[in-house]
Amino acid sequence: MPQARLILDELKRLNVTHVLSVPDNSSKALLNLLWADQTIEVVLVTREGEAFAIAAGLWTGGKIPVVLIQNTGLLETGDALRGTAIRMRVPLLCLVTYRGYAKLAASGLKVSPKVLSADLLSQAGLDSAAVLTEPTLKAWGVPFDFLHEDSDVPRISEAFRKAQSLGQPVALLITRDTT
Repeated sequence: MPQARLILDELKRLNVTHVLSVPDNSSKALLNLLWADQTIEVVLVTREGEAFAIAAGLWTGGKIPVVLIQNTGLLETGDALRGTAIRMRVPLLCLVTYRGYAKLAASGLKVSPKVLSADLLSQAGLDSAAVLTEPTLKAWGVPFDFLHEDSDVPRISEAFRKAQSLGQPVALLITRDTT
């Protein structure tokens, strides 16, 4: 499990000014640490799509925001992500907690748009949000990578740099709860 302290340290190295989030159990430890540390301003939003609109505004104003949401919320963001962060070419790091990843990985299912169906999405034992996460990011043209454990924390900086060089959002999928 990735340690929240390591993630926070990496965000500080990147001079992140704001983290926009809808709290969830997977990111609880990181959010608690962010609130205690107070170096980076935490902005709680009511809906995940709102996080992208506010992040775009912060970026326009010269700030360095990061969005921290769950994959279920990522699916909710559709038009806000497309219409603001992607269309405005906002170089935005998106930390996305990946609810349902463990069961999806254990199933051995290789998800692609070709296998998506109502039967698959309603299959007992699989979280449909997990099934849809990667195909949705691909459909939106959002590059992504994975943060599974502490040794993957440098991928935060890599994803951040990629967002900067491409001038667009890049997602880092956090597959386990932060501790």
